[in-house]
Amino acid sequence: MARLLFLGDIVGRAGRSAVIRHLPALREELELTAVFANGENAAGGSGINLSIAHELRKAGVDALTLGDHCWDQRGFESDIQQLDFVCRPANLPPTCPGRPWLIVDVAGCRVAVLTLLGTQFMKVRADDPFRAADRLLAELKPQADAIIVEIHAEATSEKVAMGWYLDGRVAAVLGSHTHIPTADGRLLPRGTAYLTDLGMTGPYRSILGREIGPVVASFLDGMPRRFTVADESCDVRLCGVLLEFDPATGRTRRIERFERSIAP
Repeated sequence: MARLLFLGDIVGRAGRSAVIRHLPALREELELTAVFANGENAAGGSGINLSIAHELRKAGVDALTLGDHCWDQRGFESDIQQLDFVCRPANLPPTCPGRPWLIVDVAGCRVAVLTLLGTQFMKVRADDPFRAADRLLAELKPQADAIIVEIHAEATSEKVAMGWYLDGRVAAVLGSHTHIPTADGRLLPRGTAYLTDLGMTGPYRSILGREIGPVVASFLDGMPRRFTVADESCDVRLCGVLLEFDPATGRTRRIERFERSIAP
């Protein structure tokens, strides 16, 4: 049985430092076969850059996914071409740079991972994720033994709908983007593992990874403020999900929420 850890959105220095410092030991402790992570907030809370991507890879992240902030760091639209372990959302316009999916060897099983952006309450130009899923799965089936779909979306209903839509067609549908871990991890009737949100890997004494004071103040008076990313003293946690699956069949056997607090 292979064990795969998928970490939710890595947020800022606090989140990426936690991964870099603790993931090597965590891989050994949990006997992990592979680690995937969403890295779209790893650079200053918005986007990722070339050096951070390489640092996370060196720490033991086998595949990095991105989301609606994938182009926030200057020059990353060029840098992404050098990163064969990073994929941008698969339902962005086809002219966008970067890989729409990754295929990682996990104990001899070809595991494909891709991210679909939701369209409800999101401000990014993206194709309909349901129709995109049909097209992408048709392309991937001959190349992969198992497929993991990350649905990076604001609306809970859109994530849940994607889980049911793909039940029995992929190994897992895992939600991200809202930075709040959910407790609904389960195997759907046809065998697809599902979780509405992985949560974030970052500072939890915060508001979605940002310092509390300015965010609360903006709700009170509506004035624009700089939302600084919370630091490493603010209850940093690694959050995500553990999947166990059979490499011979590509079928998920177990899903378990993962959360680990990191001492400052």
